[in-house]
Amino acid sequence: MPARKIVDPLRACGIILFADGGPIVLCAVDWTGIGNAAHDLWREKLAEAAGTTADRVAVHVCHQHDAPAADYSSGKILAVHGMKGVMFDLAFADEGLRRAVRAVREAADKPRRATHLGYGKWKVEKVASTRRVLTPNGKLAFWRSSRGGNKRGSAAPEGLIDPFLRAISFWDGDDPLVSINYYACHGQSYHGRGGVSGDIIGIARSLREAQPPGVAQVYFNGAGGDIACGKYNDGSPENRAVLAGRLAQGMKLAWQSQKKIPVSAGDVSWRTCPVSLPIRKRISERSCLERLSNSKLSQQQRVFAARDLAFLRRMQSGHQIPLTCLEIGPASVLHMPGELFVEYQLAAQKMCPEKFVCMAAYGEYGTGYIGTKIAYTQGGYETVIVSRVAPEVEDVLMSAMRELQEVSKPI
Repeated sequence: MPARKIVDPLRACGIILFADGGPIVLCAVDWTGIGNAAHDLWREKLAEAAGTTADRVAVHVCHQHDAPAADYSSGKILAVHGMKGVMFDLAFADEGLRRAVRAVREAADKPRRATHLGYGKWKVEKVASTRRVLTPNGKLAFWRSSRGGNKRGSAAPEGLIDPFLRAISFWDGDDPLVSINYYACHGQSYHGRGGVSGDIIGIARSLREAQPPGVAQVYFNGAGGDIACGKYNDGSPENRAVLAGRLAQGMKLAWQSQKKIPVSAGDVSWRTCPVSLPIRKRISERSCLERLSNSKLSQQQRVFAARDLAFLRRMQSGHQIPLTCLEIGPASVLHMPGELFVEYQLAAQKMCPEKFVCMAAYGEYGTGYIGTKIAYTQGGYETVIVSRVAPEVEDVLMSAMRELQEVSKPI
């Protein structure tokens, strides 16, 4: 929907690591999504600004719902069908990228020495809950909205989540430089009223920037595609601050629990695994064009058709999505695409129980939701309506995560 007011400013936050092999850029943006050609362009431009290559850049969104998105591929398709500018404002998207490029260029000119890595985690209380509440036989019982305010949703158990917020930090001796936080949950308390906001993520990040002052805070949304605040959210504006406070408390306690170890540029490794993702059988060139040309459909339905078609063409052209892994000492950080289900995050941790495994999802956003193989048999909004990838995506991504973390495939 169109923006009516700016409740609080949106930000792009990140770091540049000057490691052996070239700079590495990690960037988290307070947007709903950056997909297809837009995701390519962000990585290319940030790489150029940092003096590195696009395969050493990870761009993700925090996925607040009252925030813009950018998808140049879908935008071009919509323009051909008389719907130019209905999905996002091109001028605004371009300006957002220009500002991010300028910030990277300025940061690259003023590097800080990092001598130590910190890492810690803490359980976040009463924020996350599964959106997909299942019956005892494993079928979808009902869907719990992130807006909350439903007695049935509030009464149901949390379900399968990752309750821990994980954080890594960089230090110059005893001086902390930055804390990078990872937590899997949709980052909104209420939305759809036209008030642009960083929501609970933006508020929590700002609260932590004051404690301790001078330490930059970066926040990456983990594999929270099927996770939201629905159980603990009554949908009121007042509850936004409550949820943000709980998230900030988890960030604070993860910080206080951290261990510190000395590191150098040689301790940093970066691995890339490009993947092609299988397309849903329901998506075809013909069906997408028919929906796009059907003026009787709603604007939203036609936008969905354009997004389906853009991703279909990308995969059919041989385009591969780069999955990456940053390792520093015991910390392993996976960078993954789409609205990934939490099962992938939990699986990555089980693959490497000896490591401190963090995950950033919501990278390449063209995929839509990415469920597990069984989730596609259970029903639900995410896997039935919005996901553009086929159930076989689980095999592709599990294999890629093992490769990135150098884990042998179990027999």
